[in-house]
Amino acid sequence: MELIRISKLLSEKGLCSRREADRYIEAGWVTVDGKVVKELGTRARRDQKVELNQQAKKIQSSKITIILNKPVGYISHLDDEKKFKPASSLVTYENFHGNDYPKKFNIDTLAPAGRLDIDSTGLLVLTQDGIIARNIIGENIVIEKEYLVRVEGNLSESGMELLNHGLILDGYKLKQAKVFWQNDEQLSFTLIEGRNRQIRRMCEQVGLKVINLKRVRIGNVKLSNLPLGKWRLLGQNENF
Repeated sequence: MELIRISKLLSEKGLCSRREADRYIEAGWVTVDGKVVKELGTRARRDQKVELNQQAKKIQSSKITIILNKPVGYISHLDDEKKFKPASSLVTYENFHGNDYPKKFNIDTLAPAGRLDIDSTGLLVLTQDGIIARNIIGENIVIEKEYLVRVEGNLSESGMELLNHGLILDGYKLKQAKVFWQNDEQLSFTLIEGRNRQIRRMCEQVGLKVINLKRVRIGNVKLSNLPLGKWRLLGQNENF
């Protein structure tokens, strides 16, 4: 039977990310059939019992994930934090929206799971959990992201059909989207990919200009009524 890296097996089981698994292996917190494994790159069969010990499980259960309603003017990543304000700077006690403020957590350990343009608002996920990050931005992951987009201009005759399927960006044919009018000025976009400034560039191709773009859902998690600039914890019953 094929031998597979233990870090991959732990990731497939949803117990931790591969990177987290490597740290736990080095700490001696992973067992295979009850025996402690400490060497990185160790492999096992799928039918073997690969587990995290209690210390690793405790660390995993303490990881937090934050839902932030990002305003315009904040960057999701730290690409140019000297010039622009990072969205993570909004994760303060004053901006918390909820009843159960986390007792201890290090903001510096929160990483954005995906990008949201500086000119866009809405749902941004910041997480300490590698499994959640993988479920949103992992390789070969297909997850819906929904946006409300206020536009101006005149939609070309075949524009709506093209927005749903048929546009090309940078020589790449975009995957099928779900686009429809929410009202006279606002479109609803649901995408399963996220190319650079994709929605704005899609709209330009069919005669529309984006005035306001707001992400309202990632997978099964919705922004709902979270106020602009505020953040909350991912609920225990929420999953992407």
